[in-house]
Amino acid sequence: MTPTRAELDRTLPVSAARAGDASAWDKLFRRYQLPLFAFVCEHLADEQMALEVVQEVFVSAFRHLPQLRSNERFGSWLFAIAYQKSLQKARFLPREEPVPDNFDLESAALDETDPARELLRKEDQEAFLSALDQLAEPHRSVLVLHYLQEFSLDEIAEILAIPSGTVKSRLHHARAQLRLHLNNPFCPRHENAP
Repeated sequence: MTPTRAELDRTLPVSAARAGDASAWDKLFRRYQLPLFAFVCEHLADEQMALEVVQEVFVSAFRHLPQLRSNERFGSWLFAIAYQKSLQKARFLPREEPVPDNFDLESAALDETDPARELLRKEDQEAFLSALDQLAEPHRSVLVLHYLQEFSLDEIAEILAIPSGTVKSRLHHARAQLRLHLNNPFCPRHENAP
């Protein structure tokens, strides 16, 4: 059975990195570089800028590691730094289109199935990622952190610096919006799409 993100994180040499061990930093970098890159790309949609942000995240983490209160929180702390740096960079990018005013959240929320888990189980990541691109950034962030990075709701609240209730609300709305996109007959997931 594949270990979870939390199980992998417990085996990381954060204490050794705090003590200045270069090989420990290398292990931390190898563990987090791709997940952070994917997370930042979701916010910026610019690979070069995402690479720069990931580099900045590790430089910042190196400088501020003594301020980390708990070694077990290293992963969520690192993603919180990445989130803040992504927001700073995103200010210089063109604005995304807002969710349309005619979006009917109530009818979308009637279907109680969880489209994110269903798609991931079917290994249909392409359709999931395509639909994910259609969501507003706050909703996309909670889905990426919860389903792709496997953070708990409390960890996501810490990363995004918002209350847990807001995370739950955003996750609920994100699922409803995602469900709408996946049920759209023009969505690439459907074989009858033009």
